[in-house]
Amino acid sequence: MPDKSILVIGTYDTKDAELSYMAEAIRRQGGAVVTMDVSVLGDPSQPADYSKHQVATAGGSSIETAIASGDENSAMQIMAKAAATLTAQLHDQGRFEGVIILGGTMGTDLALDVCAALPLGVPKYIVSTVAFSPLIPAERLAADTQMILWAGGLYGLNSVCKASLSQAAGAVLGAARAVQLPERKAPLIGMTSLGKSALRYMVDLKPALEERGFEVAVFHATGMGGRAFENLAAQGAFACVFDFCTQELGNHIHGSNISAGADRLTNAGKKGTPQLVAPGCYDLVDIVGWQPVPEKWAQHLRHDHNRLLTSIVLNHEERRAVARAHARQLETATAPVALFLPEDGLGEWDRRGADLCDPEGLQVFYDTLEQTCPDHVAQHRVKGHINDAVFTRSALAVFDDWCAKGVVKPVV
Repeated sequence: MPDKSILVIGTYDTKDAELSYMAEAIRRQGGAVVTMDVSVLGDPSQPADYSKHQVATAGGSSIETAIASGDENSAMQIMAKAAATLTAQLHDQGRFEGVIILGGTMGTDLALDVCAALPLGVPKYIVSTVAFSPLIPAERLAADTQMILWAGGLYGLNSVCKASLSQAAGAVLGAARAVQLPERKAPLIGMTSLGKSALRYMVDLKPALEERGFEVAVFHATGMGGRAFENLAAQGAFACVFDFCTQELGNHIHGSNISAGADRLTNAGKKGTPQLVAPGCYDLVDIVGWQPVPEKWAQHLRHDHNRLLTSIVLNHEERRAVARAHARQLETATAPVALFLPEDGLGEWDRRGADLCDPEGLQVFYDTLEQTCPDHVAQHRVKGHINDAVFTRSALAVFDDWCAKGVVKPVV
């Protein structure tokens, strides 16, 4: 008997051979397959387990409505919404343990909606001709989406694309067999940070919070890490957040493509999750290190972190813009927010005596932040640096007070 079932989704009118090849590869490895057709105009060679008519109906629409919408974009958006709805329903019914979706740009657009409809831990694989492409915005990616480049697969089977499709089939089935689904035995805290060369507070905070009975997940705030953090925050996964590296917000407003999306620093607050916030590395905007430095940054001081990542040092007016962005995002919070402002700096490279130290720039940032900060945000000045023990103690003192008062509630 098959041990795991995989939901295979695609437009069977145009990609029947490729989808069938992938489904058969899953079956050969001992898995079961459930098929879903998200075509609009044509039909598969063999009936899918869930036809395009069933898909459209699950989304409150019909194939006729999709066809009458007038263009392929509108039609596929109808099918994307419907496929996401039906996929979530089937998962709730226990009909599959993993999903794999095949597509070009149209199918990938739909696939992103489908994956976003499933909880963390369900294997989600997108086999796409545009995998890893800048066409895909960070905010569309579910926290644990996996992508495989569908090389040579635009039209028809061949030896090149079979290599990708067979690997994808093995990957999703293997993931469904191997995954350890989240089993919350302790309330979860979400924390953001960078590597220890820039920010180090997590080294002391993580064990201290674990001693208090909490589980801690630290997210690398370099675009995709912040996106995963925001996705889980929007789901209400966290009992509290220690969002101490908000640099991705500055990246976003200053046009870097290393972005976690426009909703960075909002989802925990909108969900009613208490937030401890510090604007770690606020003074830097990250850009892709292997690309030419854009003209707008040509005269700025910069820190070359490695061959992948370069950090631009913001001038004072640019820091004011980052401060105002923090105030705008925190305005939406519906739960307590504690904003920590270390007086000696917010990243190891801006510490007194370090290469990027700019006390005047830091004061400009804090002055703007204090002038624009919403009234419901409690500001805490810290006489020290964000990487000093005094900062950790200050954060834990507020957290312990919130726990004692019931502001932080167990979420398991």
